[in-house]
Amino acid sequence: MTVTDKKCRFCSAPLRITFADLGMSPNANAYIRPEKAQLMEPFYPLHAYVCEECFLVQLEAFQTPDEIFGEYAYFSSYSKSWLDHARTYTRAMIERFGIDDSWQVVEIASNDGYLLKNFKECGIPVLGIEPAANVAEVAIEAGIPSLVKFFGVEAAGELVADGRRADLLIGNNVLAHVPDLNDFVAGMQHLLAKDGVITMEFPHLLRLIRCNQFDTIYHEHFSYLSLSTVEKIFAKHGLRIFDVEELATHGGSLRIFACHQDDGRETSASVDRLREMERDEGLLGIDVYQKFSDQVMCTKRKLLAFLVDAKEQGKCIVGYGAPAKGNTLLNYCGIRQDFLDYTVDASPHKQGLYLPGTHIPIYSPGKIFETRPDYILILPWNLKAEIMEQMADVRQWGGKFVTPIPEVQVHE
Repeated sequence: MTVTDKKCRFCSAPLRITFADLGMSPNANAYIRPEKAQLMEPFYPLHAYVCEECFLVQLEAFQTPDEIFGEYAYFSSYSKSWLDHARTYTRAMIERFGIDDSWQVVEIASNDGYLLKNFKECGIPVLGIEPAANVAEVAIEAGIPSLVKFFGVEAAGELVADGRRADLLIGNNVLAHVPDLNDFVAGMQHLLAKDGVITMEFPHLLRLIRCNQFDTIYHEHFSYLSLSTVEKIFAKHGLRIFDVEELATHGGSLRIFACHQDDGRETSASVDRLREMERDEGLLGIDVYQKFSDQVMCTKRKLLAFLVDAKEQGKCIVGYGAPAKGNTLLNYCGIRQDFLDYTVDASPHKQGLYLPGTHIPIYSPGKIFETRPDYILILPWNLKAEIMEQMADVRQWGGKFVTPIPEVQVHE
């Protein structure tokens, strides 16, 4: 399919190549309140393209960041494994860079303060920048200084004018959420202190392709990133990636370390190694992107075949979790209450609501022990170990867990 009126958000090249077309879908975090369950919902094309010049995989922006993130349903503090990840990160950064109370730590998209509180407990000055007022309010109440605004060149300029620069600038799972990548990265370069360090974590495009993680494509994820592409974006704005780590989080992520272009830090061999891996896997050519759609359609057919067979046997199936990725999966596959009776979620901010598009009701996890389903479909499959441990008692009545990605698997 050739589309000449769409331009790459980084390099402005025409977007002609489809990566994955997931049809029409609602905003994945637009959970439905009961009083609005009978009203129309906006659906938008969920069609990812790949740029032939810089290989940035991306969606069109149909809603503004204010519309998507103005009031947000995701609170980081409700995942034990993510909290553990944040504590481990804090200890590692303090040890590696010798961070003490003379440093200013700034986190972009700081959510409810789940990470910065670890630095604060060590007596290190912190500042969060979070655009969702309802989420930032939780951080502020917990004593984490937070600015309620979107980050970019303008926000960075205001902080610098106020005499504030970041010695450690953190961005976890935010780079993909930014519609204007150039403004965002230019803002980081401006805010970063002369000898400062940036760390950013984001899902790795290579893992998305390898493991068929198409459900991580949703409207608030404007971009899907490889190291090679992020290097180009950072270099354009005077930043250099000097180290990279592969992480298990979110199905496979990267943590990059960046500094000013003229910083004397030595570049780690891991950067060359990962860049070479991406080249060997075909991420610097177009073929691997064009083939991805076939994987997606195959997974859809296998999941639906499993669900149809289970229902024909009279089995009860429910969901665990109400993550954005689950809403992509359910809407793309057309799975509603004819297959999934309900889902549950540990976050009280989602309980009592309905999933967008499918209108599957969300309850607290205790609902599962009341109804004793035969199968529990784990929608946040990246947290399957944590969830299966928490819900281990379902095996007392023969309940089984099911994960849909990379393909359908039943866990006894």
